[in-house]
Amino acid sequence: MAISDINAYAHLTDADVEALRVELDQIRRDIESDRGVRDATYLRRTITAQRAMEVVSRIILLRSDNRLCWISGTALLSVAKMIENMELGHNVMHGQWDWMNDPEVHSTSWEWDIVCHSSHWKHSHNFIHHKYTNVLDMDHDVGYRVLRVTRDQPWVPKQLFQPVINIVLALLFEWGIGLHDIELKEVIKGNKSVEEAQPQLFGKKIVRQVFKDYVFFPLLSGRNARSTLKANLTANIVRNLWTYVVIFCGHFPDGAEKFTMAELEDETPGQWYLRQMLGSANFDAGPVMAFMSGNLCYQIEHHLFPDLPSNRYAEIGERVRELCEKYDLPYTTGSLAHQYWQTFRTINKLSLPDRFLTATADDAPETASERRFGDTHSRGRSDGVTRRRGLLTAIRHSRERLALRR
Repeated sequence: MAISDINAYAHLTDADVEALRVELDQIRRDIESDRGVRDATYLRRTITAQRAMEVVSRIILLRSDNRLCWISGTALLSVAKMIENMELGHNVMHGQWDWMNDPEVHSTSWEWDIVCHSSHWKHSHNFIHHKYTNVLDMDHDVGYRVLRVTRDQPWVPKQLFQPVINIVLALLFEWGIGLHDIELKEVIKGNKSVEEAQPQLFGKKIVRQVFKDYVFFPLLSGRNARSTLKANLTANIVRNLWTYVVIFCGHFPDGAEKFTMAELEDETPGQWYLRQMLGSANFDAGPVMAFMSGNLCYQIEHHLFPDLPSNRYAEIGERVRELCEKYDLPYTTGSLAHQYWQTFRTINKLSLPDRFLTATADDAPETASERRFGDTHSRGRSDGVTRRRGLLTAIRHSRERLALRR
């Protein structure tokens, strides 16, 4: 089930892992030394385009009683919110642009256009999730504490409602993320203080967002206030759904492995890199979809280098793929539809008790247990390579056949 010995699972020796670290560190140094005008220009153009889209959409929605204006204004506002959330908010607050020393686009000063307060997100995401990626009982993003996404999480009766909870979470994703770091249940139990949770920050952000989207801008439309309110609500839901799909496709499809806390014991920088590579998944995207996803279609690269500029992930990805080939590691990717289908299947499947599931925990498609590869520990690296290469080849052939059928 969850991986406890990442070297054995990846059939790599300590020397192999250290060599991998050296090569990944070199990628970081190469990108850091090459950052400059073209990257800053990319960011400033993105900000300008996003703000222009939002302004134009707000102007169009002043005539939201007109059907064409409502559709075009809502569509444009949805795109503006998606870009602000993914390519700007998420990436700026990761510190990807701190090297510019521009207070407007610094991780310490950016506040994004969703109900989640930036300080809460930076703690739950930047610190907890990226440090303890997919480590059970440490990374709260493994199912967001409401979904069972691995059999290492014990089944409880409330999981029967998981398919419905998943839909609600998708529609209200910004609210789920907003509550994520507060951990109200822990506050009620007394395991977390109110001062530590800082719910007042969430409350203030809610007031600000609700007033902006559901009071201020609708009132600007005068007698069209109701239709403008509906447009703003629709744009927020579209943004929530897109964010949810992108994030879930990067963390829960087949191949995004889970780890036990034992893996953290004496974890080396190379093993941390390896955990990011094995615990993340990409989806195939062209330039437009990559941009709209905040370049999180390159989730593997993002987890390896969360603070490097997102516009560099495509070129980083080429080098990471080469390293995966060199070290015989999986590079988990597929179409957006394929990655989400696997995620959707797992969420619905694991809503049931284990006794109703046919595949064992070690052979189910949504997990790749250490035990799946048999006696990797005792027979050494060469047999482990052979076993894993055979499995990866079978997976690739299966995906190719699926693509042909489509």
